[in-house]
Amino acid sequence: MMDAVSIPLGASLKPYPEYKDSGLPWLGRVPGHWGMRRAKVLLRERVDKGFPNEPLLAATQSKGVVRKEDYGTRTVTAQKDFHLLKLVEVGDFVISLRSFEGGIEVAHSRGIISPAYTVLEPRSKAASGYLRHFFKSPTFISSLTLFVTGIREGQNIDYERLSRAFLPLPPPEEQAAIVRYLDHALLRLDRAMRAKRKTIALLNEQKQAIIHRAVTRGLAPDVPLKDSGIPWLGQIPAHWETPLLGRCVIHIEQGWSPVAAEGEFDADQWAVLTLSSVRRGVFNPTAIKPVSKSADIPKGIEVANGDVLLTRSNTRDRVGDVCIVDGVRPKTILCDLIYRLTIQERLLHPKFLVNQLLSPLGRGLIERDARGSSGTMPKISQSHIKSWRILLPPMEEQKKIIQSINSETIHLVSTIERIEREIELLREYRTRLIADVVTGKLDVREAAARLPKVESAPTDETKLAELEESGEELAEENI
Repeated sequence: MMDAVSIPLGASLKPYPEYKDSGLPWLGRVPGHWGMRRAKVLLRERVDKGFPNEPLLAATQSKGVVRKEDYGTRTVTAQKDFHLLKLVEVGDFVISLRSFEGGIEVAHSRGIISPAYTVLEPRSKAASGYLRHFFKSPTFISSLTLFVTGIREGQNIDYERLSRAFLPLPPPEEQAAIVRYLDHALLRLDRAMRAKRKTIALLNEQKQAIIHRAVTRGLAPDVPLKDSGIPWLGQIPAHWETPLLGRCVIHIEQGWSPVAAEGEFDADQWAVLTLSSVRRGVFNPTAIKPVSKSADIPKGIEVANGDVLLTRSNTRDRVGDVCIVDGVRPKTILCDLIYRLTIQERLLHPKFLVNQLLSPLGRGLIERDARGSSGTMPKISQSHIKSWRILLPPMEEQKKIIQSINSETIHLVSTIERIEREIELLREYRTRLIADVVTGKLDVREAAARLPKVESAPTDETKLAELEESGEELAEENI
């Protein structure tokens, strides 16, 4: 697995010869020659306003602070008083309303951003490169709980308190070595993960071709055919019916999205599904958030194994994503962006429906009806779902088609799962490498001296891909 990046990259790295106590419980020991400086010594707050003609920016955990127009539809515009927005220069850091979860973001473009955010200008160009990595390290992110104020929906980092906190600071030449090493290593790791994701995409295309053929033509090669009534689909088996899905659905339920709680789950605590729990036909039982223990949980929305779930809103290629629940945690509820479909199983096998909605036939129906204005993710209504015309073989034939699909795709599924595990290992290695290097657990000075300069800082392609797959919308608050 690591052959893709020719290493492991940190295999030859060793600790520093001497360490000292940093005085910070969350940081522990640091190299003996490193300094400790308050954040306000390294950064100054920028509060410049009155630049309404500058481009709008979006603070993202995956790509840093980028132009809103470059980030597509995952941000929401809700304010017109652009002269009140804060100016951000390239290289500035931005504390957003999500920074306590994913670290402080660096700006890649000049523009304006929400006045609710804190904009920080690095006092030293050398320190800026080091801080870019340090601010996204898990070690630093874990420390941000010390500076968070407010309850869940109104949480933010109190910069007044953070500005007084001490941060580690290597000598300037060592900062440069750390930046060079990490930029090089992360670029190689991200390229390897990106290549693996492309392989997964190709395997999924093969899988979808198998599914589409089975759910639109059946298994018998010489079966009599008839016109489907769908111009781009062509002919289908003559004995198949083409009812509206509403005829085969007993009812459709929409979930509820409570205010999520912080911390670890208690055994008897309720949880709510996130959009990423439904992913291209697969249910992810770990994609959940804890619900406040004081929340009044509505009746009838607890998720059970065997439920058919369909996403109500998501990115255009993921809206209408569908799966069957398997392995769900007890006391887990639907969120309001996911529907639960109760199927008339004497007419339609849930797995046959899922396969058909995942096929090009189903995606065509879904994307035709997905609605969304500019700046929002498209949505599907219950009336849309009921109006979809499906292909319906007899029940026994549905079961045989399901068995055939499982048999023909099992090798593709196992290969995809293996590659996804490899990506996860690379991602974990990436995270650990950043943490060990920026906190001085590993000395990269000699290794960095042998590396070519990376012209531009790499972005975390894996996190970006995960974001795109999850469909989590990033709201640009107060803009």
